[in-house]
Amino acid sequence: MATSYNIAVIAGDGTGPEVIREGIKVIDAAAKKNNFSLNYQHYDLGGDRFIRTGETLPDSVLAELKKFDAIYLGAIGHVDVKPGILEKGVLLKIRFELDQYINLRPVKLYPGVECPIKNKGPKEIDYCCIRENSGGLYTGIGGISRIGTKDEVATQSMMYTYDQVQRCLRFAFDYTRKYGKKARGIGPNNTLALIGKTNVLTFVFDLWNRVFNEMGEKEYPDVKREYYHVDATCLYMISCPEMFDVMVTENMFGDIVTDLAAITQGGLGIASGGNINPEGVSMFEPIGGTAPMWTGKNAINPLAAIGAGAMMLKYLGQEAAGNQVEAAIAATTPKMKSQLANQMGFSTTEIGDMVAKTVG
Repeated sequence: MATSYNIAVIAGDGTGPEVIREGIKVIDAAAKKNNFSLNYQHYDLGGDRFIRTGETLPDSVLAELKKFDAIYLGAIGHVDVKPGILEKGVLLKIRFELDQYINLRPVKLYPGVECPIKNKGPKEIDYCCIRENSGGLYTGIGGISRIGTKDEVATQSMMYTYDQVQRCLRFAFDYTRKYGKKARGIGPNNTLALIGKTNVLTFVFDLWNRVFNEMGEKEYPDVKREYYHVDATCLYMISCPEMFDVMVTENMFGDIVTDLAAITQGGLGIASGGNINPEGVSMFEPIGGTAPMWTGKNAINPLAAIGAGAMMLKYLGQEAAGNQVEAAIAATTPKMKSQLANQMGFSTTEIGDMVAKTVG
């Protein structure tokens, strides 16, 4: 009997449903080719539901999401809903309640995709960023006192526990061992770089650096270890991105470097990501937003959503299928005039059809 997976689909707002439609088309083609099946349950979550009912993510729906093999997300955000309501009420709630403590962001420049860095191509821009997703400044620890006076004080604390740090680093070491450049046959080593600020954030990054080296020395002697300050990392990502293999960092630094990485691979229209719980339910999504100006015009780029689908297939254990989807994307990008919406030379549907046909 063929293996079957249950997928929760949150198409969301704006162009989210359009790109998810093409993603499903492609991963279904990969599933058929590799003799497994994907069963979808669609959830009406996002701006339209909030406007209609006042609900973001009901507890009953959250309980259901915990039972799926994975979540496939389009985009969340609505022009008629105050910023922050949907992001906190849907996206962050899923991320924290399902303990998706890893944000996984492959950085891959596909053939024919314009790169803003001179003389850099697919060979140079091919690495991965791993961002810790549950701690740091984004946990909201802090406060404000004496508001509106000249003595007003605002504080925001960066806090990490040993457990948060060690589980993130363990994932990063395991990922590097499996998907580093040596493992993929394109480099001499599997190299993991810790990105931090040990010279200024001396307490938090003493913990990160100490666990990084202790774990690497004792349990991953086959993985080469490097360290870079975050500001230097941003310089190197532009001047010599080929020096990176896998990088791991804390929450806020990861938020910044992954957006920088996205533009080097062609922009948010082609960048994919996953919010990962290695022991639970993970969520995969295109990095770009809802793009409301292109809603319903069949003009948005679906490749980021299709790439997120490829990531999901690999996470489910269907490595061959995920690789086939990525190869099909690589075969499609040289045919496109641009990665920008309405400038691709093809419609959203046509791009999905081309990738699916190549897979199948």
